[in-house]
Amino acid sequence: MNKKEQFILPKFTQLLEEMGENIKLARKRRKLTAVQVAERAGIARSTLYLIEKGDSSVSFGAYFNVLRVLRLQDDVLKLAADDEFGRKLQDLELLK
Repeated sequence: MNKKEQFILPKFTQLLEEMGENIKLARKRRKLTAVQVAERAGIARSTLYLIEKGDSSVSFGAYFNVLRVLRLQDDVLKLAADDEFGRKLQDLELLK
């Protein structure tokens, strides 16, 4: 199966980079080394490096395992939780 490379617009690449930086800061606040987190997450050290850079080629599962190691797994539930645009669309439909 061919893996299709993801194209991310530059303005959204910045969001991924910020997320990677947040993950790196969370690791450092916990005084965990990159090797420790990578081993506990079951990923290669190089993959953790890519995650901390906000690389879009890394699987969501790898990101999740790192968040789990940092005890931030519940933050995943915040993704798309506040669907303001979707609610506006739904409200417009209800007003018809």
